[in-house]
Amino acid sequence: MPVEYKDYYKILGVPKNATTEDVKKAYRKLARKHHPDVNKSAGAEKAFKEINEANEVLSDPEKRKRYDTIGPEWEQFARGGGARPGGSGGFQYVYTGQPGENPFGDAGGFSDFFRTLFGQAGNGGGDTDDVFTRARPRARTRARQGEDVEGEVEVTLPEAYRGTEQVIQISRADSPNGGPPRRLTVRIPPGVRDGQRIRLAGQGSPGENGGPPGDAYLRVRVKPHPFFTRDGDDLRVELPVALHEAMLGGEVTVPTLKGRVSLRIPPETQNGRTIRLAGQGMPRTGGGHGDLYATVKVVMPTKLNEKERELAREIASSHSGENVRSHLL
Repeated sequence: MPVEYKDYYKILGVPKNATTEDVKKAYRKLARKHHPDVNKSAGAEKAFKEINEANEVLSDPEKRKRYDTIGPEWEQFARGGGARPGGSGGFQYVYTGQPGENPFGDAGGFSDFFRTLFGQAGNGGGDTDDVFTRARPRARTRARQGEDVEGEVEVTLPEAYRGTEQVIQISRADSPNGGPPRRLTVRIPPGVRDGQRIRLAGQGSPGENGGPPGDAYLRVRVKPHPFFTRDGDDLRVELPVALHEAMLGGEVTVPTLKGRVSLRIPPETQNGRTIRLAGQGMPRTGGGHGDLYATVKVVMPTKLNEKERELAREIASSHSGENVRSHLL
């Protein structure tokens, strides 16, 4: 039976001029969608296997070059008219995991097309863990440093304010020797920003042939807060103020990430006025804290009784000469 040609670009949904970063993004998105532990639908396991195989080729510069070169002449190559894989001038990739271990785990091995083109199955198979994926492939010859891995972790804004610890998992797919997942406790520093990367030295994939392990890079995602917004090291909050508090002034309670504080509202405070609370923002890397900016939102009273309506009419009468919209005319 003839070996079926595999269009790895079509499988990952990327163009032939896609960058390595484009390939990685497409792979991660599809791998998470079709992972057998997540997707129980028929065909998900087969799709996951093809996605891993496509990533194995397109993320490796040598494999990709050979695939692109042989691609147009595939039929001739398959009939024996081209250079034999693994021979003189060709490529040979040998899986270095445990004897008999399948590099794709439960997703199955490489296809006949891959084996015909590259010889024995190569290392890899992509990301099958909860947190990390390979960051940069390296050639597997002689003593080599292990691959770096990347992942994400989510924290709340209060956790980002005070710092926290997260337990993360690096699955055996990131280790050429397999084995149970590794669990690490990672300290998230106070004041961490959304998108900030934390380096975990030596926590990446094991090295090969005596080489040192790679590093792990953890990208932090800070979840949105119900009423605080972050602006660098500063925080902003909308502060509801009753009409009488805005007119006469008074003490109001303001929430901060380290507890409630009292704020003096000056008399005749206008709606939209912003008041600065020094040192009530996020921790700064060099020490100290940013500020909190509270923007006044005057809340008008409802369900007025007749006495309250009369007081409003008196105010209107005494200020009848004022035109609050004069600047618009």
